[in-house]
Amino acid sequence: MATKKRKTKNNFFYRRGQLQLSNVIGVVLGVSLVFALSAQYLSSKQISTPNTEQIDPTIQQHKKFIKTISPYAEQMQRQYNVLASISIAQAILESNWGQSGLSKNYNNYYGIKGNTSQPSKYMKTQEFVNGKWITITDSFRVYQSWQESMRDHSLLLVNGTNWNPNQYQKVLQSSNYKQAAVALYNAGYATDPGYPQKLTRLIEQYQLNQYDK
Repeated sequence: MATKKRKTKNNFFYRRGQLQLSNVIGVVLGVSLVFALSAQYLSSKQISTPNTEQIDPTIQQHKKFIKTISPYAEQMQRQYNVLASISIAQAILESNWGQSGLSKNYNNYYGIKGNTSQPSKYMKTQEFVNGKWITITDSFRVYQSWQESMRDHSLLLVNGTNWNPNQYQKVLQSSNYKQAAVALYNAGYATDPGYPQKLTRLIEQYQLNQYDK
């Protein structure tokens, strides 16, 4: 009987050891499963993370604006030697991405002034005079399309003004967009002292010089 009891006791410890080992294996497998599921979840979250550029309507609107006007800007460069990057950057800056009242209502993308012999509209504008910004009312050209506005911009740079036909010749002679931006300001296209830097920043931010041929 004693032998039988010892065998029963050994069997008990043996079975208990089996249970303990099974529990350990179960815990290890459970932890491994948790880690695997967590990794899969994190991976799926990374894959499904939305691209900011894809959902930001402002970025999309800017890209659409550039895509719309860039082919015509390239055409103007071929015809009149006006750098496409300058044409696009000025259109962005002067029209606020085509959202200004002057551009939306009258297709004037370049803030080109008008006169009595041309279709024009009086509007308020800001000028930098004597070291400060002032608001004035001035006459601006009215166009049938933005393409007409871009062509008139190119012709202005080529033909100059009534009082100085060579006013923008240095813009056309510039070998790169940085020189052209400075030449525009020096020639009096805009009164804003930060005009060259603003154009350059736009060109570099959106890589507009890729359209220069």
